[in-house]
Amino acid sequence: MSEYDMIIIGGGPVGLFGAFYATLRDMKTMIIDSQDELGGQLVSLYPEKMVYDVGGYPGILGYELAQKLVEQAKMFSPDIRLKEWVDWIQKTDDNMWLVKTDKGNQFKTKTVLIAMGIGKIMPSRLGAKGELEYENKGVYYTVRRKKDFEGKRVLIVGGGDAAVDWALTLAPVAKSVTLIHRRDQFRAHERSVKELFQVATVYTWHELKEVKGDGNKVTQAIIFDNRTKEEKTLDVDAVIISIGFKGDLGNLPKWGVAMKGRDVIVNARMETNLPGVYAAGDIALQEGAPKLALIAVGFGQVAMATSVAKKYIDPNASLFAGHSSEMDKFKKV
Repeated sequence: MSEYDMIIIGGGPVGLFGAFYATLRDMKTMIIDSQDELGGQLVSLYPEKMVYDVGGYPGILGYELAQKLVEQAKMFSPDIRLKEWVDWIQKTDDNMWLVKTDKGNQFKTKTVLIAMGIGKIMPSRLGAKGELEYENKGVYYTVRRKKDFEGKRVLIVGGGDAAVDWALTLAPVAKSVTLIHRRDQFRAHERSVKELFQVATVYTWHELKEVKGDGNKVTQAIIFDNRTKEEKTLDVDAVIISIGFKGDLGNLPKWGVAMKGRDVIVNARMETNLPGVYAAGDIALQEGAPKLALIAVGFGQVAMATSVAKKYIDPNASLFAGHSSEMDKFKKV
């Protein structure tokens, strides 16, 4: 059985920076993430959105920021497991932690870092006929790369900021954009909604009934007026269902870690109530400090967590290893 100094649960921005910092401290590290690509919410929810509140970048696309973090995280070669979910952790007789995944794999580690963000990101689905059949074959729940929709006839379902923003983002590159919303009131910013009507065909009081295709790709969508039940058939190449996401914490609340609501409680050292288990980022609630769901805050928290974990593993180690600019290993990179 493979043994590690630290296993990081979550491959979002905080988990990635944690992997960099842990391997920088010569800790044998593994990242386990449920998605098929590292980057967390930056990749699954906001890849084409500009991020302005990360140090060093006046503005950077979410997907590009994720790739920079992945590149940094891989500098000192942590092990990475994708499309795998940590189902359980338990203390072993030799004072280590046994980490079990949904694929039946087991790993031993001296420390665990919980960096799950909001949890396993699950899209809210409509349940329309054909929706699941054509998922990832024309039915999507977010826009990962704008270029994938170039020249396509796009139908967007939703009335919130995300739905309207995707319509505005894709309008310049798509062949056509149609947006349907089940009401006539939008939750998006008024200015965005006003612009929406200028660049897209908008049907209020309409819902998606069925997605049709040729077995390999989407070709049509049937929508209906929820007041009159009158149906329309639209020729489309892509359907983006943007009605929200939810985070699945799985068995985390059963691990014995102290929580408040959906948050893991940590102290100033990012320690949970379980020895050798730490948390950082959106999942962490630091006692005595305001909660700020910012990537920049998570970076600081995870640097503290990995440093404290290093000293937990090796009491003779320094809590602060010094500045990276002074380290020999960077002179070899």
